Amino acid sequence: MNFHQYYPVDVVNGPGTRCTLFVSGCVHQCVGCYNKSTWRLDSGVPFTQAMEDRIIADLSDTIIPRQGLSLSGGDPLHPQNVPTILKLVKRIRAECPDKDIWLWTGYTLAQLTPQQQEVVDLINVLIDGKFVKELADPALLWRGSSNQVVHRLR
Repeated sequence: MNFHQYYPVDVVNGPGTRCTLFVSGCVHQCVGCYNKSTWRLDSGVPFTQAMEDRIIADLSDTIIPRQGLSLSGGDPLHPQNVPTILKLVKRIRAECPDKDIWLWTGYTLAQLTPQQQEVVDLINVLIDGKFVKELADPALLWRGSSNQVVHRLR
């Protein structure tokens, strides 16, 4: 898996102070997407064990406490991203069980494969659905268009 950006301290992509990872790869390619540079799977840089370790260290930091991790992109549930994302969320559940995990995807809950659902079963909040430019509303909290749904899972 590749990623485009990692923010160790973020107050925009979810509640509280968080870590945020923007991954590469998106099959949805929504018209009006603000993050087109993340669509290609081979864009960005490789997600390494060192980056995974850094996320865990940042989530464990007591000097700048974080509420959790936000996963966006691209699409964290792109089929080629799922194995790495699953490994990451399992590790967070094991080592940082008090942290929440938010994930944005263009897939809806009804469209998820069993592998994608395995990831979703381990997160706290899923924001699902493609961005639809005609339904865009900047007043919406945590989503870009009114068709997208915020699912509180845990």
